[in-house]
Parts: sequence; structure tokens; C-alpha cells
Amino acid sequence: MAIVVQKYGGTSVGDVDRIKRVADRVARTHRGGNQVVVVVSAMGKTTDDLVSMASRISETPPERELDILLTSGERISMSLLAMALADRGVAAKSFTGSQAGIITDAVHGKARIIDMTPGRVQDALDQGHVVIVAGFSGVSQSTKDITTLGRGGSDTTAVALASALGAEVCEIYTDVDGVFTADPRIVPNARKLDHVSYEEMLELAAQGAKVLMVRSVEFGRNHDVRIHVRSSFSYTTGTMVGPQEDNVEDAIISGVAHDTSEAKLTVQGVPDRPGVAARLFSTLAEATINIDMIVQNIAADGRTDISFTLPRGETDKARAVLEPLTDEIGAGGILVDSDIAKVSLVGAGMKTHPGVAAKMFGALSAAGVNIEMISTSTIRVSVVVAKDQVETAVQAVHAAFGLGDDEVLAEGAR
Repeated sequence: MAIVVQKYGGTSVGDVDRIKRVADRVARTHRGGNQVVVVVSAMGKTTDDLVSMASRISETPPERELDILLTSGERISMSLLAMALADRGVAAKSFTGSQAGIITDAVHGKARIIDMTPGRVQDALDQGHVVIVAGFSGVSQSTKDITTLGRGGSDTTAVALASALGAEVCEIYTDVDGVFTADPRIVPNARKLDHVSYEEMLELAAQGAKVLMVRSVEFGRNHDVRIHVRSSFSYTTGTMVGPQEDNVEDAIISGVAHDTSEAKLTVQGVPDRPGVAARLFSTLAEATINIDMIVQNIAADGRTDISFTLPRGETDKARAVLEPLTDEIGAGGILVDSDIAKVSLVGAGMKTHPGVAAKMFGALSAAGVNIEMISTSTIRVSVVVAKDQVETAVQAVHAAFGLGDDEVLAEGAR
């Protein structure tokens, strides 16, 4: 019997009726002759509500206790789904992440999986049960404490279990029909993609596409797990994420992603001498602040400006750690711009096709969108634009590369 891992997000299990609908789908897969492992997220906004409650109790709740609190949402989902399956005559067992053998490091809030020992899961499958696993959590190998994997950790849980169990496929169920060429809320005629390579999906996810989290795609690529992104509200075929197909040159561009969660920080008047930039970014790294795009202007009178993008929620932290250093090195000051957005064009075919960047920049210019920063890779071109121009930018680039479908709208994705 083939093992199928299915993951259902918070929207898919958002209320009792939706949990019953998920149970119907799981039962159908099980009765089709498959061994089924289901990974569930917390219902709806449960995790956000728990975080809010914790913040009202304490401005700085202990990380260990916060992890224990946050995992309660997934435990509610897994138990209710097991009950729904039992009511449908399907034997089911639920397990927490630690019970399922998800072993992590000791970092609370953003733990990384370091080992998988799914013996109890395999035993339950062999006994004919559907296994339901709480996503997002594991247990530290060193401290034996409960840990959480960070936002989107349920996707990673599902892919990791699929790898450890040798599953035929890992199905990620969402509220959209698959991966689209752009966000259908911005581009109504965005087209669903049948196949996306791991590399393209990594870029799309990293540049703002929310349908899959970066870590889950990385795990899938590293362990050769096929990931099928599909809707929990229909039975249509979704998007398969896997190795690059041979006909890469047939499709130059896969899609346009955007991200409005970043800010731009500029350190002004930085002395233009060796080692200064290294000190700036070493300081940020020591503070565990993730940096995305970096631009250094041409020096004038021995000084230059260094700009970079970072998560908007970390701008205060970045300013706090950099202000003492800017005084020490004699820099001119720090400016923060939170009204920016990143727009990215992604496609494995672009590395063999010249002129892609020029076409993108031309489309933005024609739409009256000013480019503030540029970053590239072999399969991506990203630009920073004003936040109030992001929709115009996405629509212009999407249209310039003919990515839309005039006849088939992105159903279920609005």
C-alpha cells in the first residue's frame, strides 16, 4: 500500500464543518487503498489568539512556556479530526510532534528538525489506522522540551514525515487550487501552474509567495519528496513541485511574486574603507537579523550609503544594534523606509534567455513604477518599489511576459 501524507492548514480546519469535510477527504483516500498520514495546523486564527493572550499576560513570556502554549492549537485540531474519522468508521490515532518522532534542536520558536524516528507512526499505519500528527512542533534532542518550528512549520512537518516514511507523495492542502503565476487577488487572470521545480518554488516562496514555506521546499528538494499543492475545497489536480523537467526552455518564466513585509534601512555616510561593511553586517548577523537585498552607492568624498532590506518587524532591533556602531565608525545616521515592497520575476528558463531583466524594467517604466533596488540570481530578478505601487508593478510585469490566461480565472483563489 502506498503511503500518502496530507497536510491541512488553518483555513482548511477552520471550524467544525471544515474538519468534517477534511475527514471525508481523508476517509476517501484511505478507502482508496492508501496508508494515510495527516498533518494538521491549528484551527483558523488560534495561534494568533494564543500569541495575543500571551502578550497580554507578559511582555516577554518565557520561550519554553510559549512553545508549550502554542502547540495546544494543533493538538485540538488533531483530536477533533480523529473523532470525525472514527465517526465515519475509520480507525485513527493522533500524535503530537514529539510522539511522532520529530526531533529538533533546542531553539524555541524556530527549531530545526535534526532527526526523524517515526516508529509509532509506522506501527499505527501497519495496524490499519489513519495517523494524524500535530504540525509545527517537535521535541529537543538535548533538553527534551517541546519546541516549535516557526510559522509554516506544519508544511515542514509534513514533508519531513513523507521523507522518513518513504511516502509516494506529500499533499499540501490550502485554500487555493495550486501555485499560480501571480497572486490572483492582484492579477485575476493568473494561471495555475501544473509543475514547478524545487528551485523555482524556493525562489517564489522566498520572494513572497505564501502557498508554501521555504523550509518545506528545501526539505523536499534535499530528500526528493514530491509535493502536490492543491485545494482542500475541490478535487481538482493542483501543482506538483519536484525536480526540474527537461523542457525548461519551453517556459522561460514561472511567475511573479511580491512581498510587502519588508522595510529598507539605509546607513548614511559610511566611511569607504575596507572592513566597515563587514562590521555592519556582522553586527546584524550576531543579532540574528536576516538581511535580504543590499545596495552600496558609489563613494563620494570618501563616504557612501549602504542600504538593505529586512523584515519590517526587525527594524527597531536593527537600529538599536547599529546606532552604537555608526557612532563608533563615524557614519552619518540611519534612515528607515517601511513603505516599500519587493516584486520578483522567477523562472528557470531565464538563465538561458537574454533580455529578461530589460523587459521587466521596461514594463515597470511604462507603468510609471520607479525602481529603488535591484537583486538577481540565475533564475530570479527582484526589485524594490514603493508599497503603494506594488499592485501596478505585479500587473505590469505579469502582462509583459504573457503569463495570464484570458479564459480561465483562478477559481477559489480570491
